[in-house]
Amino acid sequence: MHFRGVRHGTTRPTSSRFDDDPATRASVTCLVDDPLKACLSEATLNGLRLRNRLIKAATSEGKSPLGVPSDALIRFHERIGEGGVGMTTLAYCAVEADGRLDENVIYPHEGVRPQLERFVRTVKATGAAVSAQLVHAGSFTKNPALTNRRPLGPSRGINTLGLSRGLGRISAMTHAQIQARVAAFAEAAAFMKGVGFDALEIHFGHGYAISQFISPKTNKRTDEYGGTLDNRMRFGVEVLAAVRAAVGDTYPLLGKISMTDGVDGGVTYADSVEIAATLDAAGLDAIVCSGGTSSMNPMLLFRGDSIGPGLLQHEKSVGMRMALRIAGPRLFKHYPFEETYFLEHAQRIRDRVRCAVCYIGGANSADALGRVMAAGFDFVQLGRPLIYDPDFPRAVLQDSAHTSGCTHCNRCVGAIGSDGGLYCTERPGTFE
Repeated sequence: MHFRGVRHGTTRPTSSRFDDDPATRASVTCLVDDPLKACLSEATLNGLRLRNRLIKAATSEGKSPLGVPSDALIRFHERIGEGGVGMTTLAYCAVEADGRLDENVIYPHEGVRPQLERFVRTVKATGAAVSAQLVHAGSFTKNPALTNRRPLGPSRGINTLGLSRGLGRISAMTHAQIQARVAAFAEAAAFMKGVGFDALEIHFGHGYAISQFISPKTNKRTDEYGGTLDNRMRFGVEVLAAVRAAVGDTYPLLGKISMTDGVDGGVTYADSVEIAATLDAAGLDAIVCSGGTSSMNPMLLFRGDSIGPGLLQHEKSVGMRMALRIAGPRLFKHYPFEETYFLEHAQRIRDRVRCAVCYIGGANSADALGRVMAAGFDFVQLGRPLIYDPDFPRAVLQDSAHTSGCTHCNRCVGAIGSDGGLYCTERPGTFE
């Protein structure tokens, strides 16, 4: 019999969606007496076998100039794979050209197929599985090559990110434009599966296109895509259904959500339990429980030192630098770092849904990994600990008292905009 995890000391059967075919069940066997050992043991997600339950989180790398995956990008993820994670995630793959934050973001098309195929081959050779995050910027963009005159979102509004590039006004999407965006997700999913990615992560959070519909802060529609939470979830559910149809029932799909927007009038922690339940019922294989919004409250996700100084250091636009200086103190709120800072809220989702649940947020040591697994989570996503030291999984395997040396200075966030892309400012040569 297959089991996916442990909750309150008992095993939980897999979602009934997989009951007809045990070979495709999302299954993990958690070892209650040794949760750290459970984290480092083999796992299966909808038929995809992983060597452990550690997943490199999708952290934008800034290593794809003009949208072309570079050798540095491939080496970055190869090094992550060499460090021992079960799966690494290629971050922020826009589902279409208009879905990019800017011109230096990958989107699926034949011009990048050779580079993506080499990415997949190289990383898989390390023993790690490879996932790609599918996302659309929606109205939160500074992409100068939009085919529309204005960024498109669920409702009219102001796009602060695009003000310096003349993209400050948001237009509300028509039904035809909504359906075209759904189709873009499906087409991108089929392309990325064809390239060879083992799994896909759909981004439902952080203030990007789907979460712009989910959040009452940005969705003021009065039709069937606005108002109640069920209506605000409609676009995201349609995207999930279209992607599932494109990749098939036996292909792993993860989804990252924001458990809260972290602003008045936005998604709340209570809302997120229902959001997760809706996506679970709609057929998602694993939910990644994150928080915050890139556009309104990014520090809720990061915790620790402000990301402002790093962003200022590498921002090339004079207008954006001025905006960061003016808005930074208000936008970048102070949240002290503490380990497993999302655990209490993510636990409510773990208790509600039957699909796999992936924890993210402050899992900075072997002890933290053990705590997360003991709480019944199926997988753990890691960002900064792996950027600081890609060998973190191997270190934890060898030393059950190991703690990452990451100081949560968050300068790596600003480094995404540097000429070479993401790196740890405290250990800059790690990925060379």
